[in-house]
Amino acid sequence: MSSTVSPLAPKNVPDMPVIAGIRLATAEAGIRYKNRTDVLLAVMDKGTAVAGVFTKSKCPSAPVEWCRAKLKGGKARALVVNSGNANAFTGKTGRASTALTAKIAAKAVGCSESEIFLASTGVIGEPLDATKFDGVLGRLAETAEAGDYLAAAKAIMTTDTFPKVATATVKLGKAKVTINGMAKGAGMIAPDMATMLSFIFTDAPIAPAALQALLKAGVEDTFNAVTIDGDTSTSDTLLAFATGAAAAHGAPKISRASDPRLKAFVKAFNQVLANLAEQVARDGEGARKLVEITVEGAKTKASARKIAMSIANSPLVKTAIAGEDANWGRVVMAVGKAGEPADRDKLSISFNGIRVAKSGARDPSYDEAQVSEAMKAPEIAIKVSLGLGKGRDRVMTCDLTKEYVAINGDYRS
Repeated sequence: MSSTVSPLAPKNVPDMPVIAGIRLATAEAGIRYKNRTDVLLAVMDKGTAVAGVFTKSKCPSAPVEWCRAKLKGGKARALVVNSGNANAFTGKTGRASTALTAKIAAKAVGCSESEIFLASTGVIGEPLDATKFDGVLGRLAETAEAGDYLAAAKAIMTTDTFPKVATATVKLGKAKVTINGMAKGAGMIAPDMATMLSFIFTDAPIAPAALQALLKAGVEDTFNAVTIDGDTSTSDTLLAFATGAAAAHGAPKISRASDPRLKAFVKAFNQVLANLAEQVARDGEGARKLVEITVEGAKTKASARKIAMSIANSPLVKTAIAGEDANWGRVVMAVGKAGEPADRDKLSISFNGIRVAKSGARDPSYDEAQVSEAMKAPEIAIKVSLGLGKGRDRVMTCDLTKEYVAINGDYRS
């Protein structure tokens, strides 16, 4: 966790309302860090529905495997998250640690171990001493309150420079329902499902299968459209919890994701996901520029996504942006290597609304001074027009600075 906050951090942090059926508490368990909170316990009322999406890495962490197995039950009573140790690539020891953590948490909350969900973030390959949770989780279960999401978000940070939270309120039937979310992530971000860790809470009465469908669809143009460095974590976990408490105030019980009464809720739900995903991009390790890449005129949306990600993950493009250089040649390179349909002579490129290349060559009106001034802005929009079809997509990333190398060179020390 950095003591220097990213210059791209949001200027305003939202007030996070209470959600009925959710209680939170944090503590210092001494997993890796000293003098800071590193464990979060979220306690949910009985009957809370759960949904999740996880990393597609073939080397997933032990908590990811645990959650995948328990997700089939569709119900949750508690979430335990620790920072400082990912409990990944830890073999039988890692699986034993998840089982012990769940056992301690289940006893503290008073529920079945199958209703405990786990997430860990931090160093890969080091055993997690789950005995450090003994006593801590019991105390947290007793002191948990319906409230401090910001403190919860701080407890799950690693190289993050600021806690990431978002909220939305919307009508569902006759009731007002709330959606709160938190996330952590700054490096090893090319999610292919979600971000490193993110948790969404709502009081809407939504059945597990419907919540799962909403979550799976929601990540595609939010967390799956963010990259920091092209590396997919072993620990990527996005869990959503729905307590159903709003049913007592007139919210209808939802069993299908296609229920037309969910229209406003889905929009708000996806806005929370998008907000958190953008905050991850704003907190990219060493980032000084937030970069939005839009590709239009592709053969398909999927093709546009691949090209946009090729640009977003290019070290040459990202370092040029860090140097405030509108080097469209590097964008051309990234388009060409993506392996998707492209026609050099139809290609147009712009930076922050200024077209620098048209029809496969430098734009006739190109003005170096004008573009150089535009590249000094903290937010950079790159637009690529392929001229081949109607496919369009957008991804978020950041620049690549010397500080990224310093952070990751010193990560374990």
